Amino acid sequence: MVKYREILRLHAQEVTQRGIAASCGHSRNTVREVIRRAGEKGVEWPFEKDLTDVDLQMLLFPEKQSPSDHRRRPDGDYIHKELAKSGVTLSLLWDEYSLKCRASNEVPYSYRQFCRFYNDYARKTKATMRIKRKPGEQMEVDWAGQTMHLTNNLTGEEIPVYIFVSALPCSQYAYVEGFLSMNVESWITAHIHAFEFYGGVTRIVTPDNLKTGVTKSSKTDPVINLSYQEMAEHYHTTIIPARVRHPKDKASVEGNVGHISTWIIASLRNEKFFSLSELNNAIKDKLKEVNTKPFQKKSGSRQEAFLEEEKFALLPLPNSPYEIAGWTTTIVPYNYHIDIDNNYYSVPYDYIKCTVDIRVTRNIIEIFYKNIRIASHKRIIGQKGENSSLPDHMPRDHRKYVEFDRESILKWGETAGPATLLTVERILESYSNEKQGLKSTYGLMKLADKYSIERIETACERVMSYTPRPKLKSIQTILKTGQDKLPVENKTKRTSTQNSSNNYGFTRGAEYYGGNNNDNR
Repeated sequence: MVKYREILRLHAQEVTQRGIAASCGHSRNTVREVIRRAGEKGVEWPFEKDLTDVDLQMLLFPEKQSPSDHRRRPDGDYIHKELAKSGVTLSLLWDEYSLKCRASNEVPYSYRQFCRFYNDYARKTKATMRIKRKPGEQMEVDWAGQTMHLTNNLTGEEIPVYIFVSALPCSQYAYVEGFLSMNVESWITAHIHAFEFYGGVTRIVTPDNLKTGVTKSSKTDPVINLSYQEMAEHYHTTIIPARVRHPKDKASVEGNVGHISTWIIASLRNEKFFSLSELNNAIKDKLKEVNTKPFQKKSGSRQEAFLEEEKFALLPLPNSPYEIAGWTTTIVPYNYHIDIDNNYYSVPYDYIKCTVDIRVTRNIIEIFYKNIRIASHKRIIGQKGENSSLPDHMPRDHRKYVEFDRESILKWGETAGPATLLTVERILESYSNEKQGLKSTYGLMKLADKYSIERIETACERVMSYTPRPKLKSIQTILKTGQDKLPVENKTKRTSTQNSSNNYGFTRGAEYYGGNNNDNR
């Protein structure tokens, strides 16, 4: 804007027009025109009342002013609500605003004036200003540098407590909780409790590059811990770690850590706590004071800003909270059973010597191969050395052995033939322990695989012809020597021969010597 006041002041001090132009940075034509108009309007320095450059412009050059009804003022409330939507920016809203103004023959504000107007509106009327951070977009999380302590009521020993801090950058609403360790389970539990505290989920979670959350840090492709990633998928959020040595990527939580270190950790430094729940209750009370404390440079508080400006934009919580799971990796051994806490769980034998991922929850064991679940077992709790084996995971021979019992062998013997069935029954009866008999009959089934069902039936028929108590060894001998292929002797002939013999065993008779009564004569 032209410096009307300075031009008229220097002119009253009898400075030349060339000198005025050089001092004010305007052209000599502009200086000459301002002096001429001031003479026509009777405006002289010093002024009778305080006039600004804007007032002098309206007085000396009224034609340069556009009618106020031709310039549309931006709707600050509309801009504030639209900025809460995903993908909406001030430049987009200014472009839409300009098009509306031109369509109604109105003069729009410039982009800079548009942004300045919104900044003034948000600073005066709203607790937050949606320029860099959108509501419900991001949650920043970290462990506080300072720790708190529990006191052992027997020894007086101090036990460190690690403080988890999360913050929503838009409203600065914070959540704080203490844990006895900084392991993966505590880290994920803290996130679950934070989501429940906020009553919703942000679209992005920004942690530091700590090992419990990020397995391998990278500027472009960080590797997220499997349990942490699974938790994010359950809550439909995304984990984007902050860059290494870039604390400004999570400036809100860094600022809140310092604030909480003063107003929570330091304020409770003189109190003693004997349990974690007692400590967290005290933290909860202090956190409420921090969140409801008024801002220093703007109206409202963190809680008011959250309820009015951000809570509506959070994603809804899932129907059930995430169940914490641990992950590990192992190679499937030759017995196709993996070891979890000294209990053994079967895997399909096709994956022997393959590397698999194991997901362990409180009640379930799941095994994955290349992100595909290949087995699932109910977790064995309170016992050691137990097996959880599924028949579908076993090779054919192993499955047959496991499923082998008295009913199955009798059913098999019935399908093989009557002699085989009778042999099976006699073998089972010959053992006082049924498991020993089943082992012997299982060997008989294996012989059927080596020879044939027909030969087994014939061998059983032959062995039953001379003994009521058959043995597996006898059947093996018959099959090995091929006796089952020879014709079976006539039973009646054998019986008559046995009857003709005396009671004194194998005694040679007249037939042995080739003689008879007729020949003797």
